[in-house]
Amino acid sequence: MIDDTFSSMMEKYHCETPEDYKNALKELLQELTLFSLSKSDFFQKAAFYGGTALRIFYGLDRFSEDLDFSLKKSSKQFSLAKYIPLVQNELEAYGFKLEVQEKTKSKNTAVQSGFVKGNTIIQMLNVFPDFQTKWLHRDEVVKVKFEIDTDPPEGASYEQKFSLLPVPHAVVLYDKPSLFAGKMHAVLCRKWKNRSKGRDFYDYVWYLTTGTPINIRHLQKRMEQTGDWESRDELTLDKLKNLLRERFCSIDFEAAKLDVLPFIRDTEKLALWSSDFFCAITEQYLHT
Repeated sequence: MIDDTFSSMMEKYHCETPEDYKNALKELLQELTLFSLSKSDFFQKAAFYGGTALRIFYGLDRFSEDLDFSLKKSSKQFSLAKYIPLVQNELEAYGFKLEVQEKTKSKNTAVQSGFVKGNTIIQMLNVFPDFQTKWLHRDEVVKVKFEIDTDPPEGASYEQKFSLLPVPHAVVLYDKPSLFAGKMHAVLCRKWKNRSKGRDFYDYVWYLTTGTPINIRHLQKRMEQTGDWESRDELTLDKLKNLLRERFCSIDFEAAKLDVLPFIRDTEKLALWSSDFFCAITEQYLHT
């Protein structure tokens, strides 16, 4: 049963390099973690969002590292620890020897975190029995982080999506305009140690390419929460475009390209990246 399940889930990958295999393994663990959460009341309280949500349910053509969730309503009582054993047990049921833990916080924040980790070679052989272990260091660790925001900004909308593997299950996630708002907030406001996170800009182009409107109200609430917008001033599309033009003119797009390269296969999609390119597509394609 396990072999058949993994075989079906791996059909969409065409692994050639060690990086391909590691990305496929990580995404399999992401999907099994989602499945385990779906068997509880987790998605009655929370929604899936971020790059991995786009990858799994909307076909974003880049790999994404983490699982990001948000409560639908703020709650100081929510505890991620309740769900750790559920994830652990489900992964063990599929033959994985992994550690699932809640991350100890060094400071008090609204974000609770956990992680799934284990020896890469042991997990890899569970999925790919013929994998050439010489490609990996014997102590290399595969790790999937998952986080949940317990004090989310207002204005998001949700939808339910279904997955058929490993068995049919449902996941609640932000709808695409609300997902776009979250990504737009990252493009405009992310503080990334004085570097640009190229994955943000790659996803931004993807949203425009797919014609996704932006949930501008949710974006404003996100910006208000982080101190990047005054609540008494309404965020309009024109104001947003002005902010984006200023942002794009400050970006080192050559450095941004380097950040996203490990997560994509078609590097030609980065060829036109520049402030002029991003300003032009924003004016032409961004809408609410």
